[in-house]
Amino acid sequence: MSKALPSRSENYSEWYNELVKKADLAENSAVRGCMVIKPYGYSIWEKMQQTLDKMFKDTGHTNAYFPLFVPKSFLELEEGHAEGFAKECAVVTHYRLKANPNQKGKLMVDPEARLEEELIVRPTSEAVIWNSYKNWIQSYRDLPLLINQWANVVRWEMRTRLFLRTAEFLWQEGHTAHASAEEAIAETKTILDVYADFVENFMALPVIKGVKTENERFAGAVDTYCIEALMQDGKALQAGTSHFLGQNFAKAFDVKFTDKSNKLDYVWGTSWGVSTRLMGALVMAHSDDEGLVLPPNLAPIQVVIVPIYKSEEGLQKIDAKVAEIKQKLQKQGISVKYDNRDTQRPGFKFAEWELKGVPVRIAIGERDLENNVAEVARRDTKTKQSISLDILIEQIVNLLNEIHTNIYQKALAFRNEHITEVTSYEEFKEVIETKGGFIKAHWDGTTATEEKIKEETKATIRCIPINFGKEAGNCIVTGKPSPQQVLFARAY
Repeated sequence: MSKALPSRSENYSEWYNELVKKADLAENSAVRGCMVIKPYGYSIWEKMQQTLDKMFKDTGHTNAYFPLFVPKSFLELEEGHAEGFAKECAVVTHYRLKANPNQKGKLMVDPEARLEEELIVRPTSEAVIWNSYKNWIQSYRDLPLLINQWANVVRWEMRTRLFLRTAEFLWQEGHTAHASAEEAIAETKTILDVYADFVENFMALPVIKGVKTENERFAGAVDTYCIEALMQDGKALQAGTSHFLGQNFAKAFDVKFTDKSNKLDYVWGTSWGVSTRLMGALVMAHSDDEGLVLPPNLAPIQVVIVPIYKSEEGLQKIDAKVAEIKQKLQKQGISVKYDNRDTQRPGFKFAEWELKGVPVRIAIGERDLENNVAEVARRDTKTKQSISLDILIEQIVNLLNEIHTNIYQKALAFRNEHITEVTSYEEFKEVIETKGGFIKAHWDGTTATEEKIKEETKATIRCIPINFGKEAGNCIVTGKPSPQQVLFARAY
């Protein structure tokens, strides 16, 4: 095995970067700011994708695909949207290269092949999608329109980190159109619940639902709903957003419909998305100094079996028993790998699968077969036990459920221990420096105060929580009245 990971306590950032690489999740590519998602990492993303895709379809959505390129004029139609994304846009100006007459073997942009209109490589797809909706929607019979797309987007980030912030990333983006504001808001909240359900029940990560402040909301939205999670270093991570767009994009793209009373009106819209940033959350929320700790529901390999043998004859006996165990586990919907490589010793294999976060490891030796048992180790607690082969399958099924619950409860306890209520700005500054985590505090609702706190402490308002009680108080900075506390944190 390669040298040990840095410890989280010594250098959390370096620990994260090294773990993503050593666990074979991803690596930096030759294209600055972009990453290569390696097979093991992509397998996790595929499980996320498959799970979410089913959840979207179960709530009435269908998939489509829209162009990678957005005409600049489309982006400009919704003013707030254009201003919000302008600095992150990659722009295509020409459509052809030609041989460079001054440098043999080199190419140059053909100056005669300039596009009539510049194209933006999509940073998000509202503009190009609403242009299509103009042709798809005429009456209330065409509504609601519930579309999702799985795609890549480009946002030209200058400071990048694998999964968390890259110039190109993978995501899904939903775009829906409705006959009323109430229906569109209900859709926005439904998707927020879908995201929370997924992150808690598949990623084993507790989240707080809330609404973004005007300063933090999506460019072009009326309201942005979000789920916020806490990482082990005390920083927050936005795990998903769902936006109520009002009629902003419908008006920008002239998307009207005839309602049941034969009156013409603009439709109401939503958009929502999660990205490969969730991969970063998965790593940072649960993993330890020995490697990944993957929740069973998203682990590409849920059980790995390692044979311990001295002779070829002994291996053949183990092979036969493992084939039987593997088949039974797979019938239970459990993914299994039998690591019978003869190029590595068992100790190496144990360390490798621990690094890769496989939830359950089974070791079977020749003596174990004689005693009708197997050694079962769980990744989350690093505990081992000997289990009879007669009840092994049932025990593994139960164990995977236990592991998910344990990982979730551990993350929940950490999160709850790192929510601190403060009543003064001095206390706020001390907590953000010494403890981190979420800080509950009163805020006067102004952008000026929000910006002052951000500038002086690097903490932002993560959300105005939906499920917290609305207890009035006074802003910690200005002393002005505040209707309820909000959640602050430093964030990724």
